[in-house]
Amino acid sequence: MKKITFFWFIFLCPVLVFAQYAVTGKITDAQTQQPLIGATVQLGQFGTTSDAQGFYRLTNIPGGSQTLVISYIGYSVDKRTLTVEQDITLDINLRPTSYRTEEVIVSATRANEKTGTTYTNVSKAQIQEQNFGQDLPYLLEQTPSVVVNSDAGAGVGYTGIRIRGSDITRINVTVNGIPVNDAESHGTFFVNMPDLASSVQDIQVQRGVGTSTNGAAAFGASLNIRTLGFNQEAYAEAINSIGSFDTRRHSVSFGTGLIKDKFTFDGRLSKISSDGYIDRAFSDLKSYYFSAGYLGKTGMLRFVSFSGKEKTYQAWNGVPEDKLETDRTYNSLTYDNETDNYQQDHYQLHFSKNLAKYFDLGGAFHLTRGRGYYEQYKNNQKLANYNLPAVVLGDTTISRTDLIRQKWLDNYFYGVTYALNYNPQNDRFTATLGGAWNKYDGDHFGEVIWARFASNSEIRQRYYEGTALKTDFNIYGKVNYQLTDKLGLFGDLQYRTINYELDGTDDNQRDVTQQANFNFFNPKGGITYALSPNQTLYASYAVGNREPVRSDFVDRKGAGSPQAETMYNLEAGYRLRGNNPQITGRRIGYSLDANYYYMDYKNQLVLTGQLNDVGSPLRTNIKESYRTGVELAGLLNLYNRVEISSSVSLSRNKIQNYTETVYIYDADYNPEGTVENNYTETDISFSPNFVSTHKLEVQPLKGLKAALLYKTVSKQYLDNTASETRKINGYQVADLRLRYVVKPSFMRELEVGLLLNNLFNAKYEANGYTFSEQYSGDATRYDYNYYFPQATRNYLLTLGLRF
Repeated sequence: MKKITFFWFIFLCPVLVFAQYAVTGKITDAQTQQPLIGATVQLGQFGTTSDAQGFYRLTNIPGGSQTLVISYIGYSVDKRTLTVEQDITLDINLRPTSYRTEEVIVSATRANEKTGTTYTNVSKAQIQEQNFGQDLPYLLEQTPSVVVNSDAGAGVGYTGIRIRGSDITRINVTVNGIPVNDAESHGTFFVNMPDLASSVQDIQVQRGVGTSTNGAAAFGASLNIRTLGFNQEAYAEAINSIGSFDTRRHSVSFGTGLIKDKFTFDGRLSKISSDGYIDRAFSDLKSYYFSAGYLGKTGMLRFVSFSGKEKTYQAWNGVPEDKLETDRTYNSLTYDNETDNYQQDHYQLHFSKNLAKYFDLGGAFHLTRGRGYYEQYKNNQKLANYNLPAVVLGDTTISRTDLIRQKWLDNYFYGVTYALNYNPQNDRFTATLGGAWNKYDGDHFGEVIWARFASNSEIRQRYYEGTALKTDFNIYGKVNYQLTDKLGLFGDLQYRTINYELDGTDDNQRDVTQQANFNFFNPKGGITYALSPNQTLYASYAVGNREPVRSDFVDRKGAGSPQAETMYNLEAGYRLRGNNPQITGRRIGYSLDANYYYMDYKNQLVLTGQLNDVGSPLRTNIKESYRTGVELAGLLNLYNRVEISSSVSLSRNKIQNYTETVYIYDADYNPEGTVENNYTETDISFSPNFVSTHKLEVQPLKGLKAALLYKTVSKQYLDNTASETRKINGYQVADLRLRYVVKPSFMRELEVGLLLNNLFNAKYEANGYTFSEQYSGDATRYDYNYYFPQATRNYLLTLGLRF
């Protein structure tokens, strides 16, 4: 605390003696008074965008007469001349034009002030401030109830995110309304989309079931990502970063702006590499982004494509508990090409069209193409497990060999989404009818590419192969009805049907052929009440259903098929948005969010603490379990020089009755029995009861922003037994972020940034796994805990050139 107090003192002192002209205000829709997020604000050579509450802030403005231009797609441009002689507060109301474009694209996946759900908007400016080349989950670390981790320890490569204790397989991710979760595992692998954040307009984080979406039913949270919108002006930029562990990022971007008020093109190329904190845990990531759009008076057509190609050395084994004190960067893998190699290409064609005075239609066709493998050196493997006969050399029979294998995934995911919107000018009643049809077609196969004793194998001996087909269809209708100026209602009904077919064998030579069908009805309803123009009460109740993932079918131990999960989600809260009163002509901005939630699960699939042979967690259905908690988030902006924000999440995450199974093995490591342990009101694994974030940001000098970030996460259990011997200790981590921006006459902006991660050099682990065993004739239980240590103090330095 003494260290933190010292930094706060150093940051705040210059604020007391430094003053510059500032132009601030709020940008809203002239009809609905709703804030417009990401509106472009340009005053001479100074520019910014509006934040999640519609506020904008331009500082260090020289005196004199200058032209202010406010623009937002779907709205008329506001252009006026300002005489800057003192700080100016100017609120802007933009009027909608005859077409609606970006709103149509995201209407199916976005929540707003009228939907009664819990969400946080992260603006382009906020993303840019936090983007030093780490994976996208790290850019969301300061949002409520979020915990992130990195296999390699430094935020580049394979990273994970949990929201309210729900991992990425329960977090529905869409990009421009298109689902990107893997249809079989439900996971989203951000390593396959490196540097996507550099091409993102904004992100909405929904907690709980959320609104109807075009992907797998949200079952804990949703991440709705919107890529770059139509830019009015041409631009070009180059970003270069270097940092600890030989981390490097190089990115170039361009945009043509609107050509003849109709056409626009944007593009980006990126390369990110890092050696990682963990031994040999390197990453080599390449990506591109390209979009081309046509904007008409009553419609829009837009093509978006982005791709990522990754090569990462495997670090998923973690560090054994007994090595944490002596060798925190330990990696058990030593084969020089023990790597994961994957490429994922995304293609999206979006369209929207005004059909009548109050109706518009939006939709998209999409294709995701993925293919790749991970390579492993395996010693003393049974030839029979690879469909190979034993090798006979004279009197010697060789039944085992060392070998190198590759496990492949080759898939296509394609489909269509649509949304018909009714938007009258009075905005008292709005409605959407939408849905999606998606198809997944994937091949799983394995090949032996080298063996010490090759038997009668062929080149690239294929030892297993299987196929998977999954069809997912959903249709939904949602309405917002404003009963009075203060009271509003929200309703959302979704029907979803899934057909899943597996055929062939898996890597253990098991026949996995099976077929499953699911039919889900997901109703949602909410209410909002405006206490005042800047205060809102809300509540919602939603039902979410979710099918099991592939591993639940093929890796499940014991008889019976996995069951679908159901969640009943109650959300209730209070929102405060304000920027008044004014003090000595300067704006004070503030916001406060307080939310209570209760997530009641039926047949929740929870981690058992055990893993299959490739490190994936095994799960089992639990009849009764729940999550409940309170989330608080607040922000205070003083004099446009100091910004303080905090969030606190307090939760209780319980399984009411849980039976743990521990296997007993004989001397040859063959299972010969089990021991069952029963628990009541035990904690759900990987669910901290306390998470907090804090940020203090100041502008001590012209163009310089300094931010101290502080994160606290309480202990988490590695399994569902709440055992103190199988847990992740709580941790506190502080980061320091510095950004210095100058605006020379020959370019739009030159920026230098420094991010000091883990400022106080804490030694902590953010993820892990465990498994337990017993042996014949020995009543002792043996626990094997593995952890993923995060990097000690490290830095990232970036240089941005924007034209």
